[in-house]
Amino acid sequence: MFRYDTSRSYRWNYEHAPDPIERDVPEWPGDWTFCGLKVDSPLGIPAGPLLNGKWCLYYASLGFDIVTYKTVRSGARGCYAPPNLVPVRVDNMTNCESPVTPSESMDGTWAVSFGMPSAAPDVWRRDVEWTRDRLPAEKLLCVSVVGTTEPGWSMQQLAEDYALCAKWALESGADVVEVNFSCPNVSTCDGQLYQDPVGSRLVAQTVRQAIGQLPLVIKIGHETDDDATRNLINAVADSTTALAMTNSIAAQVGMNSERLLFEGEKRGICGTAIHESSVQQVRRFNQIQGEGDHQLRWIGVGGIDSYAAVQNFLEAGAESCQLATSIMVDPEIGIRIREHCAREVVDANGRA
Repeated sequence: MFRYDTSRSYRWNYEHAPDPIERDVPEWPGDWTFCGLKVDSPLGIPAGPLLNGKWCLYYASLGFDIVTYKTVRSGARGCYAPPNLVPVRVDNMTNCESPVTPSESMDGTWAVSFGMPSAAPDVWRRDVEWTRDRLPAEKLLCVSVVGTTEPGWSMQQLAEDYALCAKWALESGADVVEVNFSCPNVSTCDGQLYQDPVGSRLVAQTVRQAIGQLPLVIKIGHETDDDATRNLINAVADSTTALAMTNSIAAQVGMNSERLLFEGEKRGICGTAIHESSVQQVRRFNQIQGEGDHQLRWIGVGGIDSYAAVQNFLEAGAESCQLATSIMVDPEIGIRIREHCAREVVDANGRA
């Protein structure tokens, strides 16, 4: 089974994507949707591991019904220098950690440092079109986009850059567009846009005007404040279909405050250590939305490595779930989760 090779560069993995494989994929009983669109299961993959169309097709063949094309921009952008993935030792991230400690082996959690690289628009637009043409009709292709701010730009100019990318994604065949409002590995305002409700509203509305009725997802980071949660929901609900969360929890990485990696800058921590906090976030957003009459949907992301972890998000109110870290370590995990689901159904029918 082909895995993302964490010992090699982003460019190498981009250029050495595997081909789809023939595998028996167990059905997932029930009626499932993603942004209101019918799908065969709640399993998807967020922006991150799927560097191009071939990666999307590969994981679609391994039991994932929603695949998200890696975040793209209106201009080419290189990847940060290695290391891009650093295993860390931490049990349960709560956003209050001292520097997390690097580890020599991967045990479910790592620090991620890519910086949202992107191929040039003419490259990714052709590739998205190629991907949608070859992806099975019952699978959904979500394309993640981010605006690229320039010195002196206003928020309106950033919003228009987001919208340009979103329109290109639509024209290339995306079934859903995701706008990335959270990347702890960049220092510009687009990296934490979800914390600015006024800016979030402007960008979401501008993108909505560009893509018409196409489903729109906003990817956000870790949020623990009820008032900030309420403000964000109120700001984007009229123009947005769903929020995807959590896009990692930021922390410094190093042995101590004197020996830090990444020049002391924070990096996104992804994997099992953020699962509990991410589930709690979906539950809190769901509860706070229940105070009003908005109808946003939730996409659960964070530390899913089992059927039980999927159920945690669904029970918290998520419409669907997305796996990233675990699939990069174990490409067959989607099939095993579906097998577990099938056994649960058989056992339940037997008990009935």
